[in-house]
Amino acid sequence: METSRKPVEVSGVTGKPKRFVFVLMENFTLMSFSAALECIRLANRMSGQQLYDWTLVGEHGETVRCSAGTEFKLDSGFCELTRDDTLILCGGIDVQKATTKKLISWLRREARKGIAIGGLCTASYAMAKAGLLDGKRATIHWENHDSFIEEFDEVELTKSVFVIDGNRMSTAGGTAAIDLILNRIASDYGSDLANAVADQMIYSTIRTDQDTQRLSVPSRIGVRHPKLSQVIREMEANIEEPISPSTLAKEVGMSTRQLERLFRRYLNRSPKRYYMELRLQKARNLLMQTDMSVINVALACGFASPSHFSKCYRAHYKTTPYRERGSQASPAQE
Repeated sequence: METSRKPVEVSGVTGKPKRFVFVLMENFTLMSFSAALECIRLANRMSGQQLYDWTLVGEHGETVRCSAGTEFKLDSGFCELTRDDTLILCGGIDVQKATTKKLISWLRREARKGIAIGGLCTASYAMAKAGLLDGKRATIHWENHDSFIEEFDEVELTKSVFVIDGNRMSTAGGTAAIDLILNRIASDYGSDLANAVADQMIYSTIRTDQDTQRLSVPSRIGVRHPKLSQVIREMEANIEEPISPSTLAKEVGMSTRQLERLFRRYLNRSPKRYYMELRLQKARNLLMQTDMSVINVALACGFASPSHFSKCYRAHYKTTPYRERGSQASPAQE
C-alpha cells in the first residue's frame, strides 16, 4: 500500500522531465520491465514532481507480448529520439530471434546521437549485436553468459547484477533492474530520493555493480562445506579444459578417495558425474542460444570428439545435440 507522505526534496530539477524510452522486444521479461517502470513512477510520486516521463515502443508499433503471454499496447514503433532520452531495451527469451535487422539498424542510428542506452535481462545481446558494447563492460542473465562470451569476445562480460560503463548500461535481469534505476535516480536527484523509492517498494538492500547475480555455491547446492564449494567453483571455472578429480582433490588437501566420499555424501554422485553434468548444461545453453557448430560446442565444453559428446548428451538429456538444436533453438536474425 502506498501511503501519503511529505515529498522528498530534490535538487537539479529542470523544467522538462527526463524521458525513458522502453523498447519492448518480443517475449520480453515482465519482471525486469515492470521493476524499472515502477522505480521511475515512484520517483515522481515520492518527490511530488514530474521528474520522469516514459514511452513504450516496439518494432511493429502496436502490441507486443511478454514471455508470460500478456499483451502490451505500444505508444509507437521505432521513433526519432533526442540526445536527452534514455533508451532501455527490454529483452527476454528467444532474444536472438527478437534481435532483428530493423532493431539493429535503429539502435545504431540512435546510438550515433550519443544517447544513454541500457539493456534489461537478455537485451545486452541486442546491444552487443549492434556493436554498442564493443570495448565496454557489460552483464547479462547468467543463463546466457556462456553463449554471450562465445559470440562477443570484444565485450568484457561480468557477472555483476548491473553494469554502467559510460553511456551504456546493462542488467542481469529480474530485480537487478531496480538496482540500476535506483542508481540512475540517485545520480539525477540524490540518494535521499532513491532511498525513499526503495523504501516504498520494500526493497531493503540496494545492490551495487560490485554485487554478483548468482547465489553462492553453498546456497545453490544447499551444502555448506568449504572444500566441496572450492572444488565446485574450480569445476565451473574450467569447463573447456576439465581438471582431473585427483588434481581437484590435491588442490583442497585431500585424497581422491576422500573427495569421492564427500561428493557421494552431500550430492549423491561422483565428482566425475557432477563435472559432466556441469559441462552438459553449458553445452545445452550453447546449442540453444548460439549458432555454434556441434563440434565447436563439444570442444568448448571439454569433449575431444563429437561422437563422445553426442553419446554423453543423449545419456543425460535423452536426445542428441543435433535434435536438440533442430527442435528448440531459434536461429539468430542478423
